[in-house]
Amino acid sequence: MADTILQKNKDYAEKLKTVLRLRYEPVAVKLVREGESLPDCCKRPEKQMSHCQAVFAAKAGACIAMTLEDESCHVGASALNMIATPEKVASGEFHAGMGMHDSVEAAGKMISERMVVPFKVVGEAVCPLGEADFVPDVVEIVDIPERVYWIVPLETAEKGGRVQFSTSPFQCACEDVTAVPVCTAAPNISIGCFGCRKKTDMKADELAIGIPYDRIPEYVSRLDRYAAGPMSKAKRD
Repeated sequence: MADTILQKNKDYAEKLKTVLRLRYEPVAVKLVREGESLPDCCKRPEKQMSHCQAVFAAKAGACIAMTLEDESCHVGASALNMIATPEKVASGEFHAGMGMHDSVEAAGKMISERMVVPFKVVGEAVCPLGEADFVPDVVEIVDIPERVYWIVPLETAEKGGRVQFSTSPFQCACEDVTAVPVCTAAPNISIGCFGCRKKTDMKADELAIGIPYDRIPEYVSRLDRYAAGPMSKAKRD
């Protein structure tokens, strides 16, 4: 069973990378529920790291498994529902101290309106999609806007309509592209956040998207048609 899942994920990753011309690996994120084990393909880090650092390491090839004791960022861990939201984060005091909000109340409102994973999480596995021998919750892509753009037509291909995105100055990797897709069962784009731009190698011209894993097969099924059709007529670089 694991071999079948791994082969599917390898095929999905290769098609996404080739047709979308991704600069990095698409990243698989599995949120480990109570009673589940960490996937064997991922190893715990030698020292603590944040969820965003794990995601950005995975796009370069790392396979990382983390429990709460491996998580260095309690803001991210609370968005993933690994712990309760720390008091100073919930009040707004923590983020107001960074100088982007005019008041503690404004920062607190940002936190009060954030989306948190709706089930208890005891760990996470983060690795390149092509290395995942498990079914992820979310597939995350970090790249330039042109690459991420194509997820919008892929998402609207069958039913049309518009795609809604939600973001804030903080919590790109933990909330915007992990918790939000889990909560809404829809892709979500983030233009980045202070933490990602401080603690990872996220470049000035990059943004991120989180896609529910169950969307990936239908996206991939359309990519050859896109490559021969609209992508061949568009400015790609």
